[in-house]
Amino acid sequence: QVQLVESGGGLVQAGGSLRLSCATSRSIDSFNRMGWYRQAPGAQRELVAEFTTGGSTTYADSVKGRFTISRDNTKNTMYLQMSSLKPEDTAVYYCNAISRIRTYWGQGTQVTVSS
Repeated sequence: QVQLVESGGGLVQAGGSLRLSCATSRSIDSFNRMGWYRQAPGAQRELVAEFTTGGSTTYADSVKGRFTISRDNTKNTMYLQMSSLKPEDTAVYYCNAISRIRTYWGQGTQVTVSS
């Protein structure tokens, strides 16, 4: 059973920074793609950023230039560095991983940006 465990969420003022972590129970290279999604109250879950094992990276237009996705294969951990945070970034952030046959989700971590 694959486990994804997020951490690093919290309350931050607008303009501040946070780094989210997603620890996996198996090698990152075993997934076809990994990424971060978020869901604000009353809204649909949306892609924030993702990378593929082929090396491509995608960001939502709303976070380009402010967020950076990265990974540490030695720690089986993915990160999301978030800077210049805005109140509209407030949401539950979810770690996502896709293998050949399944999609996995973490439990989510709350990020709240105060104005």
